[in-house]
Amino acid sequence: MTASAAAVLEEYAAHLAEPPPPEEPWAVQSLADGAAGISLLHIETASRYGGSWRPAHRWITAAAAGDISAADTTGLFLGAPSVGFVLTTVPPPFQHLHDPARKTLHQHITGLTHRRVDAALTRVHKGDLPTFAEYDLFYGLTGIGAYLLRTDPGGLALERVLKYLVALTRPLVSDSRGLPGWWVRHDPFRGESPHFPGGHGNFGAAHGITGPLLLLAQAMRRGITVSGHREAMWAICEHLDVWCQLSPSGPWWPEHISRRDLDFGRPHHDVPTRPSWCYGTTGIARAGQLAGLALRAPDLQAFYEDALYRALTDPKQLAQVTDTGLCHGWAGVYQTAVRAAADALDPRLEILPTRLGDTLAAQARPGAVSATGLINGDAGTALALTAFASQQAPISGWDACLLIN
Repeated sequence: MTASAAAVLEEYAAHLAEPPPPEEPWAVQSLADGAAGISLLHIETASRYGGSWRPAHRWITAAAAGDISAADTTGLFLGAPSVGFVLTTVPPPFQHLHDPARKTLHQHITGLTHRRVDAALTRVHKGDLPTFAEYDLFYGLTGIGAYLLRTDPGGLALERVLKYLVALTRPLVSDSRGLPGWWVRHDPFRGESPHFPGGHGNFGAAHGITGPLLLLAQAMRRGITVSGHREAMWAICEHLDVWCQLSPSGPWWPEHISRRDLDFGRPHHDVPTRPSWCYGTTGIARAGQLAGLALRAPDLQAFYEDALYRALTDPKQLAQVTDTGLCHGWAGVYQTAVRAAADALDPRLEILPTRLGDTLAAQARPGAVSATGLINGDAGTALALTAFASQQAPISGWDACLLIN
């Protein structure tokens, strides 16, 4: 165990010891910002160190307080799928405490999945452009698929999600503009912008086409496929290949492209952005590596492992990482590198976890940011520190919500 990381981790645990009062607005069923995400830290800590289950139970109870929403606007990071995912991480000795809730939630999430797939396929057949909320990892069908991959991998609900993602990779039948099927009708901030007339194409793991590639690859690695599965993965990989930019510091990808970028065949910026999990080379390279593994394409795997190594050893790119969070900070970079190194053919990736973990531990300070949740706050940073301090992969599998595991 890394002593400095363990000491910082204890500070985080103390900082996040008590659930919020139920009247506080952030105590909703949010994996991103609320009690659901924070409960993952206490579940992982109890699973790893064998301490009292009471803190985890209190946080799970806080996350499930009130009516848990299974409305069509919910997804992996909000509402029933969020709490349902948390319950997949509970260790066997305590699962009986949550079995009734888990079963009820699963029924609601399955019903939600079928409604969401029906609506998405209707949109596809009409030839309309989608939104992030239809397919992305945070609130769309990719995230719901991540939950189903853990809970019901052989079920019809996951099968329908995967078939939908296959359909998403095909150009819209009614479209004559050459837009990919995942081209969304809004700008990167879910609004209207003069810089993105006609919407945009997104590359990130959080909201772009890399998320569906992660789910398709993770399913295939587990022997779960649908008709067109391989072709869909190759279609995404070919799109990434077309938009890959080469620089002295290695391959990189734009976060998103506008219609103008598409027409001109080049992105609107000419240098790499931060190598984050959510939008940067880190998340994209892990998806490409997993695609190579699933498709048994060692050349593809090698290319993306080289891209990951070069991005995470480039001082200019690393200088753009300015916080310790999971989404676009050091915690997400570290946790993704840990998972990538464990699967790597390239021996150079073995050095990344120690280097990045040292940086994470050096910069982590409980309470330094106002956010306490999983995706941008203290809980996510602490979970990555748990892996670094123990030098072991998560026991609870909490990072499956990022689809890197």
